[in-house]
Amino acid sequence: MKTDKTGIDLIKKYEGYRSQEYICPGGERTIGYGHVILHHEIFDVITEEEAEALLKKDIEIAEEAINKYVVVPLTQNRFDALVSFVFNVGVKAFKQSTLLKKLNQGLYDEVDEELVKWVYVS
Repeated sequence: MKTDKTGIDLIKKYEGYRSQEYICPGGERTIGYGHVILHHEIFDVITEEEAEALLKKDIEIAEEAINKYVVVPLTQNRFDALVSFVFNVGVKAFKQSTLLKKLNQGLYDEVDEELVKWVYVS
């Protein structure tokens, strides 16, 4: 599956666009629409178009993880929500999460309970 326009727009809305580097709540150097700056990346100021290109790459990483690790059917809305989740917590955390275990057991109703456990930055 792929993230649809509604999902991308939702991520953009909640992440917000910043043309210059900032420190996110998780303490990471970040730019654009929530792109965590990697050690080899150097940015001064980026345009909205450049931020969208970074977001597209970050979303593709999240999509690949979901398509690889989720074994149950997903609606488009659930897929998009998971993309936003993985975008924020990372593939490693997602892969090891109870959320994924419950989802793959088909316990869709319990996934919401798992999502709220991830609202705090440690």
